[in-house]
Formats: sequence, C-alpha cells, structure tokens
Amino acid sequence: MTNYVIDPPAVTAVPVAGGGLFPVRRVFCVGRNYAEHTREMGGDPDREEPFFFTKPADALLINGADMPYPTKTGDLHHEMELVVAIGTGGHDIPEAEALNHVYGYAAGLDMTRRDLQAAAKKTGKPWDMSKGFDLSGPIGEIAPASHVGHPSAGKIELVVNSVPRQSSDLAKMIWSVPETIAYLSGLVVLAPGDLIFTGTPEGVAAVVRGDVLEGEIAGVGSVRTRIV
Repeated sequence: MTNYVIDPPAVTAVPVAGGGLFPVRRVFCVGRNYAEHTREMGGDPDREEPFFFTKPADALLINGADMPYPTKTGDLHHEMELVVAIGTGGHDIPEAEALNHVYGYAAGLDMTRRDLQAAAKKTGKPWDMSKGFDLSGPIGEIAPASHVGHPSAGKIELVVNSVPRQSSDLAKMIWSVPETIAYLSGLVVLAPGDLIFTGTPEGVAAVVRGDVLEGEIAGVGSVRTRIV
C-alpha cells in the first residue's frame, strides 16, 4: 500500500450519457475560436493561431449544481462551448487521425471573471485567476462518440432566464476539433481523461446571482446551472 502523507485528492469524474463516469485528468481551453467572438474581444480572427489556457480538473461543476458567484469580481461572464473528451492519448497526432482519439463530447460553460482577465491583459500578467477559479466549469453529461458521431456542425446556444444570449453553429469554429487536437498534441502529450473546451461564439455577457443558465448543443447534449 502506498504511504501517502496526506489523503490523495478525489478524482473528478463527469457522468456519461447511458451510464458510467469519465475520470478527468486535465482541462484545456481554446481561446478565441469563433470569428465573431474574437472580434468582440478585440482580436483578429484571420491572423491568430490557436492558443490555450487551462482549468483545474476540480473546477468542473457537474450534475446541474448551482454555481456560487465567485469572489473578487463584479463582472462574471458566460462562455458556452463544445467540450471534447479524449479517450486515447498521443503526441503529434495527425489531423487525419485525431477523431480516433475522442471518447465523446459534452456541452460546457467556461465561466470567466472578465474584469480580472481585462486587468491581466493590460499588464501582461497570466489569466489563471480569471479562468481557473473554483467551480468555473459547469459541464453536462458526456455523450460517447460511438452514439453521437463527431459533430462538425450544428447549433450551439445559451439562454439565460429563458432569454437567448449566445446562438451560433459549430461549423463557425476557426479551428476544427481535429485541427485543435493535432495542434495541442504538438504542445503536450494528450492523455486519456483530458478535456478540451473548444471556444465560445459571440454573445458573451455578464450574469448575476439568481440567473439560470441553460445551454444546448444539437446532437450532443445540454448544460445547466444557477448562479447563487
């Protein structure tokens, strides 16, 4: 028996549609992967290669649980995203083989302390505390690719208190899922249990306590949380 000096941390696991749990190793997030969102954030979608940031695995919020409004911010934003669950890992994965490494897909929210992010950008400091804070990643069930295929198009939308906020199509991603996997696997060795949040379309905006967020991706699934 391993003699740990403290209790090892619990494994974060996301429910799988149809039964079972997907254990999460790491959470990668693609920045600015829809042209209109890139423009609304002041970027140029025609010149940027993909870039990535991370969230801790235990920042995920599952089973539709409430999300506490985080401290140190007055400008909490929603970002609705397709999430890719990696089933088999690899390094320098060829784009043509990338989908063979996908276990499934989910709907997720990359919640963002926008004021902290803006301040970090101005001073050239890291974004970590604007993106990777506690419970900043609500996520729905993972739908196995064996059941839903590999969506490259389809509606992605978010409503807040039943009012539409974000509505786009997966086909509008600048970097497709295979391209994203291939590029990211050149930077790190991907492993089973890794998740990739693939970026958000335009329409990001602030939420407040009491708001109910409900997102859906056609053919994949949904995500829901209430800000408390």
